[in-house]
Amino acid sequence: MDNQNYWKKCSVCKTELNFEDIYYQCSVSTCKKFSFCSVKCWDVHSSVMNHKSAGADECVAPKASFEEETTKRKILANTPKIGTTIASSMSNANIPKDILVVASKLKDYVKIKHDLNTSANVMGMLSDIIRVLADKASDNARQDGRKTLMDRDFENVIF
Repeated sequence: MDNQNYWKKCSVCKTELNFEDIYYQCSVSTCKKFSFCSVKCWDVHSSVMNHKSAGADECVAPKASFEEETTKRKILANTPKIGTTIASSMSNANIPKDILVVASKLKDYVKIKHDLNTSANVMGMLSDIIRVLADKASDNARQDGRKTLMDRDFENVIF
């Protein structure tokens, strides 16, 4: 897989998506990991997933050096850093940067408890924070000689 000369395959028809090609991505946050070669393939996905109001976002695949994807989504240029751990834990290009937070649940919580709206960019930042915490807790589990991450592994985890 290290020597592949394409970026990834279409999630429906398995057509190769080349680096810097235009591809389509589902607008539903939980489906961002899927990539489609055409709107027709996205339609197949959408009908199978039974999305009520979704769209196909046009995106550009990264360059061959696996740079960050360029999409329609805005990326904060001056994201606050939480130590150096986020940068080091996210440096591995093989780890997916999926959203790890249920956006609707977090938005509901913030709205009910604090009467605030929540920006979509919050989900990416919280996902990065969760990755850092999970990495540190995983180290604790390994130090205890276990292969199972447990709630107690998070007890003394500090940024």
